[in-house]
Amino acid sequence: MSQKQVLLWFRSDLRLHDNEALVDASNQEAHIYPIYVFDSRVFMGLTKYGFRKTDVFRAQFIIESVKNLRDNLRQRGSDLIIRVGHPEEIIFDMAKELKTSWVFCNRERTHEELNVQDTLEKNLWSIGQEVRYSRGKMLYYTADLPFPVTHTPDVFTNFRKEVEKIVQVRTPLRTPEQVLTPKNDEIDFGALPELSDFGFDESDIVKAKNCLLKGGESEGLNRLHQYFWESDSVGRYKETRNGLLGLNYSSKFSSYLSHGCLSPKSIYCDLVKYEKERKKNSSTYHMFFELLWRDFFRLMGKKHGNAIFLKGGIKQEEREDLKDDMSLFKIWADARTGIPFIDAAMRELNTTGFMSNRARQNVASFLVNDLHVNWQIGAEYFESKLIDYDPCSNWGNWNYISGIGCDPRENRHFNIILQAKRYDPNGEFIKYWLPELKSLPNEYIHQPHLMSAEEQKEFNVILAKDYPNPCIKLTES
Repeated sequence: MSQKQVLLWFRSDLRLHDNEALVDASNQEAHIYPIYVFDSRVFMGLTKYGFRKTDVFRAQFIIESVKNLRDNLRQRGSDLIIRVGHPEEIIFDMAKELKTSWVFCNRERTHEELNVQDTLEKNLWSIGQEVRYSRGKMLYYTADLPFPVTHTPDVFTNFRKEVEKIVQVRTPLRTPEQVLTPKNDEIDFGALPELSDFGFDESDIVKAKNCLLKGGESEGLNRLHQYFWESDSVGRYKETRNGLLGLNYSSKFSSYLSHGCLSPKSIYCDLVKYEKERKKNSSTYHMFFELLWRDFFRLMGKKHGNAIFLKGGIKQEEREDLKDDMSLFKIWADARTGIPFIDAAMRELNTTGFMSNRARQNVASFLVNDLHVNWQIGAEYFESKLIDYDPCSNWGNWNYISGIGCDPRENRHFNIILQAKRYDPNGEFIKYWLPELKSLPNEYIHQPHLMSAEEQKEFNVILAKDYPNPCIKLTES
């Protein structure tokens, strides 16, 4: 073949809209072979503390997203090569087979992803090929910021003040109408793997396939349209964002952002349009505010590197009170703390792969500041369970809650009972996820242990039988 060949490696950028690597590859006027590799270490490996690196809900979401990516590529005359294994080996072998000139991809920044891309880069150099990196994760381009990454302010408020009114968000990149992939009968484009291929059992598979959140660029764009234009929910975001039950109390964009099914610039573009055509208020600003937080955590990951994963965090100050107490951790993870607000949130996570932002802050604070369990164990558990897991946001938030991150306030200790009464005053969230407590009146829904033996019989909730006694003593104030 006289025309050049290039590989387009999709990673956490499972979309065609506003995809810089795709646009860069298309500008070469070369034959493009898109490829996605399910990294077996990610989909079948374990974390340091023995959790699956990718549990069933996120695995299903990614499978759905890759399927949608393949469908969208096929609509543009292309296809997607799908493999399972080690990307740095599979893509290298494919580059040799196709005699490509380059591999295009969007750059990742945390150490596991860096190790893969660095190894691939070295392998390609050995045959005279190279990786061409693009950017696809952030709202802002680092080149547009008023400071180098290494000088990014470590406090979010300072970062926000330096960028929000000064730096322009670039226009989203066009979606190519056609992706030039020649028919090649010698290439096996590969089958989409199933959850059973990654060792999940039938009961987990049934739960995952019934999950409310469905993966894919098309689903992400539909969600954006529904949240902004059909329901007007973004115009009420500030008032509802601390909600716990339902679909539209929050945007639910995080899963689509973390896997690149939605571009942050595209969300911003729709937000600006909404403010012009519908309304501009504190709620629309808070949607932008959340996108800023996401960029900030990614910049912290770039600036501080592996420190965000270490016990001392970016402050490099280990808390001596935090222990690797796996028995206490298991009580927390299994939703058996005897604190209904915490147990309801953990049961939601274990059942759906999702947890609201308000609940995340409370369960993290409880694990770290009340149970005094090493925050890294909780961060790894979230890494395993969450559909919307993003390394920088997840580990950055756990740094933040643990007082060894980017917050100038060292005490992020939440009063769980007061939080529960404020954000779930009638216990609706608790009763939904802990139906064994549905008979309790508001007086006891947050603190069942205050019931007398007679009241336990009256409400048909016997402590230590129907629901655990609290694992520690909590006070309301």
